[in-house]
Amino acid sequence: MKNSTNPIRFETRVPLKEVMRRNPTTIQIEESVAQAARAMCRDEVGSCIVLQDNLPIGIVTEEDFNCKVVAKDKKPGTVRVSEVMSTPLITVGSDKTVRDAAHMMIRNHVRRLPVVDEKNRVIGIVTVRDTLTVSTEINELMTDLIEINRMEDVEVGMCSRCGTMSDDLRRIDNVMLCPSCREEDFLQ
Repeated sequence: MKNSTNPIRFETRVPLKEVMRRNPTTIQIEESVAQAARAMCRDEVGSCIVLQDNLPIGIVTEEDFNCKVVAKDKKPGTVRVSEVMSTPLITVGSDKTVRDAAHMMIRNHVRRLPVVDEKNRVIGIVTVRDTLTVSTEINELMTDLIEINRMEDVEVGMCSRCGTMSDDLRRIDNVMLCPSCREEDFLQ
């Protein structure tokens, strides 16, 4: 298949539902920064989606706490998440792909996207790290495919079994074999 006119194409449109983290950390708009921080610590996450009437309207992150509360010497228990949240909230539909989400992140300069259903309810969150996981898996598959392709290449050299020089050696079970030795293996 070396001279195929159609290049191999991999489907990289992985459904977002495959990589998103379900049940992201959320907090109501009237809650304090201290309450949001406790929820984030409990869930070991770096962000919290802000809800109003159970619909997402903003997001707060560790960076918001550091820059908008701590750096300004404010008391977290007295500051509402509504005062420091990023809004309007950029969300992505659950029917989209990882590729779609990555493009949205790039276009909007964000690292986290809440995933919403058709009724705009939060069902998950996807982060840059989640999209990189898919990329890493695809890179590993490509590496394996390249290695397999190398194994099928014809090489010139000495047959590992009979010692004969050949310009038609092929790797079989990690051993370079000439046509005669390959035929013997086939007949056995």
